[in-house]
Amino acid sequence: MENGFDASAPSPLEEASAARQSSPLRPLLEETLQSANRNAGRNVYLTLDADRVLAEAEQLERNTVGGPRPPLYGVPIAIKDCFDVAGYTTTCGVRVFADRNGVAAADSAVAGRLRRQGALVIGKTHLHPAAYGITGENPDYGDCLQPRDARLLTGGSSSGSAASVQEGSALAAIGTDTGGSVRVPAALCGIAGYRSSIGLGRGMWEGGVHLSASFDTIGWLFRDLRDGPALGSALFGLAREAPPAEARIAALPESFLHDCDPSVVDVYRLWKKELERAGARLRDFDPDFWSDSVEIFAPLQAQEAAALHAGHFHELEKTIAERLAWGASFPAAELQSLSRRRAAFTARMDRLLEENDFLIAPCSPMSELVAGADHSATRKRILRYTTPVSLAGMPAVALPGKGGGVQLAAARGGDALLLAFASRLRPPATPVKSPSEAGTRPQ
Repeated sequence: MENGFDASAPSPLEEASAARQSSPLRPLLEETLQSANRNAGRNVYLTLDADRVLAEAEQLERNTVGGPRPPLYGVPIAIKDCFDVAGYTTTCGVRVFADRNGVAAADSAVAGRLRRQGALVIGKTHLHPAAYGITGENPDYGDCLQPRDARLLTGGSSSGSAASVQEGSALAAIGTDTGGSVRVPAALCGIAGYRSSIGLGRGMWEGGVHLSASFDTIGWLFRDLRDGPALGSALFGLAREAPPAEARIAALPESFLHDCDPSVVDVYRLWKKELERAGARLRDFDPDFWSDSVEIFAPLQAQEAAALHAGHFHELEKTIAERLAWGASFPAAELQSLSRRRAAFTARMDRLLEENDFLIAPCSPMSELVAGADHSATRKRILRYTTPVSLAGMPAVALPGKGGGVQLAAARGGDALLLAFASRLRPPATPVKSPSEAGTRPQ
């Protein structure tokens, strides 16, 4: 053991799998279910049926008697409530949508894949309305507060998925990431996250509800970086790859971090030291072209979301409805210009990742979002850090830390290599105080 991290100990997934090989599933699941919805709002899950979960566990045991057990046998997994699960209603975090959608007759591709891998779907998790927000605030189902600290929001839009992992009711949870919706809640909740390359598992969106199809990706929230490769394999069939011995990493220079909480900067420095300890060679890159990322991303995302929700803007809360109306207002010529700028931005990111194996940057400039505070400016501040990776469609892993998370990105299609490299890293050794612990408040 070094710095409180025992690399020789089994990972959470390894430990859970070993327990399920030698013990009946029911008592393990009963213990897991007792951890569910432990946040102050009791809304980590928007749908959870404990009796059904236990019945499915018994059926899984019967189906595997005397035969091989799949990789995620009996492992509790939560699913963001924008994917169908047979017998449950898909709400997308909006009550009107729930009433209109009704009960799903079949599993989405995501849920079906997880079941074939042996996972037990614990329930469907809270999300920002229509997955169109970064805080986890929701006027229909209540704001999603962190199970470990009721003062703080989880972040979003994969809010309940992050909370389910933090509280221990799920070993891992499905999330989606369009402009940061896996990376940000992972960072704010102190857990790991993975957003896939754009287009990876595109068929997995069957039975899922998009926000912005050309930007939407599916991913995981989970506890331990060592489990990333196994989770990537289970969901996408990714092969296991050997990471580079001396990775070349492009680092966002600290001059860009002028709006970050001090704790975020501290965690970023600690992760850079860990990467150097692991043999990586880091060099700062020129981020001047990143200044355009939000200006390109936000209108294109809004236009796609507006097309998806045409005729239903009024059913969504005011901020989102106004954003959709804005997205619907762009003339074709302006959208074409933005698409050309997106292509040029992506080309520059591609060149950066041709010269380097990975890229590192903070996930968010703030390390916590205080519940009840004014977050009208929060989304724009966070998108400054998340949209460059989103525009380029690149995979990213959120490296956890107390005081803020860091994103490690790779070239499109480099998911397996990224997950393998991240799995070899250990968390920063020195605890970092959050703004509230240090006596300061996020702006």
